Amino acid sequence: MSDVVSTVLFEHPLNEKMRSWLRIEFLLQQLHANSEISSISSALNFFRAASDLLDVLERGEVKTELMKELERQQQKLLLWTDVPGVDMSRIQDVRADLKHTVTLLMSAPRTGQALREDRLVSLVKQRLGIPGGCCSFDLPTLHIWLHLPQAQRDRDVQAWLETLMPLHHALTSILDLIRQSGTFRNQTSLNGFFQDNAEGADLLRLRISLDNQLYPQISGHKTRYAIRFLPLDSEKGQVPARLNFELACC
Repeated sequence: MSDVVSTVLFEHPLNEKMRSWLRIEFLLQQLHANSEISSISSALNFFRAASDLLDVLERGEVKTELMKELERQQQKLLLWTDVPGVDMSRIQDVRADLKHTVTLLMSAPRTGQALREDRLVSLVKQRLGIPGGCCSFDLPTLHIWLHLPQAQRDRDVQAWLETLMPLHHALTSILDLIRQSGTFRNQTSLNGFFQDNAEGADLLRLRISLDNQLYPQISGHKTRYAIRFLPLDSEKGQVPARLNFELACC
């Protein structure tokens, strides 16, 4: 992280669907950040993210939920066509992209299936839960794979990531639209506490100055939420009586 950052952005889901999507986004980001595997450390970061992603995908009908949300976003865009001064070409471009995304997602195999069936991914996944279980004597398959030419490993990784592209593209499109639907507004907490209504919202986004070294503890659901600000240093840190921050309800 850069030392010149003056604010920190926090995001909090207001329903289980959004909670799952943010976790998937987080894991996809880790996969791409560690896609150039050149050591056992980078390999374990990649495979651990892949393993966690497969576990999350097993817990619900992610593909079905994404399809429903893509349709919902298209319907919301239709409402903008009656707003005076709206950029119709932009609306049409976004709708066309959403339709293309739906087509890709519908035609894609079961999400994550290619990774589940890959022998190397499966072998590593089985050993990740064992402390130190990915040593060369435990996983000779991984050990020899790490000694293959970099170009060959890159091709393998790219092939794995390509199987996740329909998921990645759909999720990115949806989260971008949801995030853009909320405008940041200046708010003030009193004695470290703030609460408000969140009717129909999916996501809270907070920008907080780094100066006070505070973080938000958020509890909420689709109709109401509460935020309590706590100091990073629980013993010496202080919460100001009035704290200004920015909040977007998306």
